[in-house]
Amino acid sequence: MMNIIWVVSDTLRRDAVGVYGNDKIHTPSIDALAAKSVRFDKFYIGSFPTMPTRADHMTGRWTVSFMSWGPLPKGIVTLPEILRNNRINTAAIVDTPFYLRNEMNYDRGYITFEEIPGQLWRARGGDPHHRRQLSGKPSGRMDVDCFAPQTFSRAMQWLELNYREDFFLYIDTWDPHEPWNAPNYYTELYMPDFDGEPVRALYGYWPQAEGFTEETIKKAYATYCGEVTMVDTWFGYLMRKVENLGLMDKTVIIFTSDHGYYFGEHGGLYGKMVFTMNSPEKIGTWGRSPYYEEVTRIPLLIYMPGIPMGSYDGMTSAIDLMPTVMDIMGQEIPPDVEGRSLVPMMKDPGLPGYEHIFSSSSFVNAGGTDNSVDSVMRYTEHDSMATVTTEDWTLLYDTAPGGSELYNLKSDPKQEKNIITGHEDIARELHQLLVKHLRDTHLAQDKLEPRLELRL
Repeated sequence: MMNIIWVVSDTLRRDAVGVYGNDKIHTPSIDALAAKSVRFDKFYIGSFPTMPTRADHMTGRWTVSFMSWGPLPKGIVTLPEILRNNRINTAAIVDTPFYLRNEMNYDRGYITFEEIPGQLWRARGGDPHHRRQLSGKPSGRMDVDCFAPQTFSRAMQWLELNYREDFFLYIDTWDPHEPWNAPNYYTELYMPDFDGEPVRALYGYWPQAEGFTEETIKKAYATYCGEVTMVDTWFGYLMRKVENLGLMDKTVIIFTSDHGYYFGEHGGLYGKMVFTMNSPEKIGTWGRSPYYEEVTRIPLLIYMPGIPMGSYDGMTSAIDLMPTVMDIMGQEIPPDVEGRSLVPMMKDPGLPGYEHIFSSSSFVNAGGTDNSVDSVMRYTEHDSMATVTTEDWTLLYDTAPGGSELYNLKSDPKQEKNIITGHEDIARELHQLLVKHLRDTHLAQDKLEPRLELRL
């Protein structure tokens, strides 16, 4: 039986990795894995953002159709539960801070579950360095004081103790999620005159934010690049440990992310969603949040002994990873799983991918509340949006009249020219695919009803 090591690096844009065409950010360790892996070139998120993606990972289902940011439903059997029941050693080493907070139960099925006490826990405790990190201020710390290095270090220790067993190891680091405050020497690779002061995150349009300029965004991106290189460095240490333990011939390595991030594209978007403070009596409000390729299309590399290095150009989704692991480990895939194993595509890149992919956060209607991010109930002033992507087209569906956007990905891969006017038939066809999908996945009627019509 093959072992599995599955690494998730939060907020890692596809174009931040060298093998996907970036020649500025240093990612030699990820690129080295790619040199012996299958690279998936059209891999898309399903449910969005952080924990909904993890729910997709653990269930193989498009979970935003029936749940928001919240605990995994008790009636759904998760990937680690299935593996554990079949006597496979299951472990998760994570520093993403939401697995257990507010009665979240994302530790289900793991024999070993270790949440590195970083990100929020230490900041609320007595460690002033971590409070400064979380607030986006320079901490003066080095690698070993940062979250991703600690997570990878603990994962390496776990491997040293368990490498003789059949195992499934899930490693989840929140880096390069904001705040971007890697040690200065990483950021200085991209901004030699970096002053040590990180840039605060902003979910919105930076030209509308007080004190933000183009230089601010350049600095923010440089600090992001620094965190990417820090993650790559410690991922490289993990890979060296795997090699030193003699595991490369019997271990599958999966490397991916959960979503991307905007750094000024599409009229100045900065963040991954649009958050406003238009209602002082409320805890903020979600605004119109479109999901372009910078957020929805993410990296996926799978190294599997016996499968030569290559690439797969068909469309694939995050819901495919759970059945892929099940297939590799010789387990029967549950009938309610919506994704499909990627192993056949790795063996035969000529096999077709999906004809269309759906990407969305949980569905919420204007005027309502939802805990679509970090379990906090917030108001929304705009119906949540959804994106439908095919090989040639992408529709950013908006319930508002004239709000939907259509792009030809062949002629306009950066999605700079909305051509829905003049291509209404294509937009309607994509919208009907979305409606069918929402019905097939049993979206609640009150959420479905406003989305039955395309209002051009």
